[in-house]
Amino acid sequence: MEWRKSYLDLVLIPHAILFPLMYHVWLWNKIRSEPHRTVIGMNSAGRRLWVRAMMKDNEKKNILAVQSFRNAIMGSTLMATTSILLCTGLAAVLSSTYSIKKPLNDTVFGAHGEFMLSLKYVTLLLFFMFAFLCYSLSIRFINQVNFLINTPFSGEDGDLSGRLSYDYICELLEKGFILNVVGNRLFYIAMPLLLWIFGPVLAFLCSLVMVPILYNLDVLCGKGKESAAIGSNGKVEKMDAQV
Repeated sequence: MEWRKSYLDLVLIPHAILFPLMYHVWLWNKIRSEPHRTVIGMNSAGRRLWVRAMMKDNEKKNILAVQSFRNAIMGSTLMATTSILLCTGLAAVLSSTYSIKKPLNDTVFGAHGEFMLSLKYVTLLLFFMFAFLCYSLSIRFINQVNFLINTPFSGEDGDLSGRLSYDYICELLEKGFILNVVGNRLFYIAMPLLLWIFGPVLAFLCSLVMVPILYNLDVLCGKGKESAAIGSNGKVEKMDAQV
């Protein structure tokens, strides 16, 4: 029976997925509780300050705002295109009759039967599809902000000026960038699954190596440095970061 030959896959692959998921749950709680300790929290604070500066002096900085959003949209478009191309390639492999040569020792390299091979490709396909969805929604929100940040308001607008406030535009911008981050993280989690094609051991090792690398990229460590954080009212506050 094939499942008896795939015990390495059953043990290592769930752990290879669980480690990054647990790390991102911890990171999300860290962002909510101590945003000044994370790169994502600091970037969010910087974006709020940037939006306020753009709206305050919009006549002089409207071109800068449009160009900045265009660059962000281009980055999301590139990743969305990459995701859908990978989905197309995986779908072509699944629908073809191409067969991969079975390794000499399934005990070391894991199972490579038809069912297990299809499971690997389908799992990768789902991750890349969800990444494409996140990038597409990110482009949608950033496009909305691109229009709203340069919208002139006057006293004749009445209640509309109150609804299209600084906080509303910042909220839309944050949704766009959060979705972009989620798409990137789905790409990162798909890396061990991509190595799963060559065996569960490589996938498990890749997951173990990836988590500390992401930690060093996501968490800020410093003593006595003044940092900016977002308060519960959506404003940027200053505080001392201590390890």
